[in-house]
Amino acid sequence: MLDDLERRIIHHLQGDLPLTARPFAVLAGKVGISEEELIERIRLQKERGILRRFGATLSHQLAGFKANAMVGWYVPEDKIEEIGPLMASFKEVSHCYQRRIQGKWRYNLFTMVHGKSKKDCQGIARRIAGNTGVKDYVLLLTLKEFKKTSPEYF
Repeated sequence: MLDDLERRIIHHLQGDLPLTARPFAVLAGKVGISEEELIERIRLQKERGILRRFGATLSHQLAGFKANAMVGWYVPEDKIEEIGPLMASFKEVSHCYQRRIQGKWRYNLFTMVHGKSKKDCQGIARRIAGNTGVKDYVLLLTLKEFKKTSPEYF
């Protein structure tokens, strides 16, 4: 179980970091503890498995990547452990997930690819296919983004 201080820490970590040289000092001030204690508490939460990772999100559109696509791949079950990490290693892939096959939808591995254009995304998918040998895929280009946020727990 989480105590009140842990909840407050998570509450402040789930938003954007302050754009300052010492963002954890600013967050620590909001939580009411020292910067050192905040960092130690974050480390302990990670050690306990409460926090799995801490990362930054790049606004890919502002960085010049105007197109993206979800690519559904059909990968034989006995090849998932080999192919999944290989697909995830491509720099243009931001997400890579295995899912159960559902009904007539045969795809079981999914990658999100980002490029400067639709043509870029298509080329990335072809390159992944060529490097992995997985030729059975569907490219689902993003037409419009309706929501993009991180989950908020507290």
